[in-house]
This record gives sequence, C-alpha cells and structure tokens, in this order.
Amino acid sequence: MNRDEGSGSVVVVSLHVKPGHAGEFLRLLAPVLDAMRHEATFVNAALHQDPEDPTRFMLYETWADRDDLVNVQMKRAYRSAYEARLPEILREPRRAEVWKPLRGDFTFFAATPAADDRC
Repeated sequence: MNRDEGSGSVVVVSLHVKPGHAGEFLRLLAPVLDAMRHEATFVNAALHQDPEDPTRFMLYETWADRDDLVNVQMKRAYRSAYEARLPEILREPRRAEVWKPLRGDFTFFAATPAADDRC
C-alpha cells in the first residue's frame, strides 16, 4: 500500500494518567515511539498533552496498513514494558479510535517575522 492521501489508517489514542505519573508515562512511551518510526508501515505519529490537564494525552498515529498494525505492530517486543505498566498508571482504560485519512495539509517551515520582511 502506498502512503498517498486517503490510504492507510489513523489511530487516535486518548490516555488519562493518574496524577504524578505523567513523567513515567512519557518515559515508557518514548522508546515505543522511537522504535515505531522504523517500521515499514509506519507513516507518522504526534503526541499531544492537554494544556488544561497535564495528565491527559492524545497520540495521533498514521499507519499504511491497519491489519499490520493490529496483527504485527501491536505485538512488537518493544511495546511490552509500556503495555505492561499502562493498567497501573492510567486513570481509565485508553480509548483508541480508527479514522480514514481524507486530506492532509502540512507546512514544515513556519513563517517568522524576519522571513516575512524579506518578501
């Protein structure tokens, strides 16, 4: 499957950690995200934190192949420490929703006042 718009699946994962566990959550998740980027069907991921509640996180992942994500990627050994610890540090079970991408608009270089003045 190619990585064109409209292909693959987006998974939006909502996680609400117990107070005092945000740092541990981030330490457990970092090596998972670092390893994921090397997977053949991985497209991208973005981690977000609620600015009003630092114990709430949203992980946005795009994968080229949903079957591979469910049947292969979710079972990778690099996820084991993260998966084993989640039940103890989450306030509630994580919620994952699967979306079909339709369009993506990205800019990789934000305009700065100095750059705008050169035009």
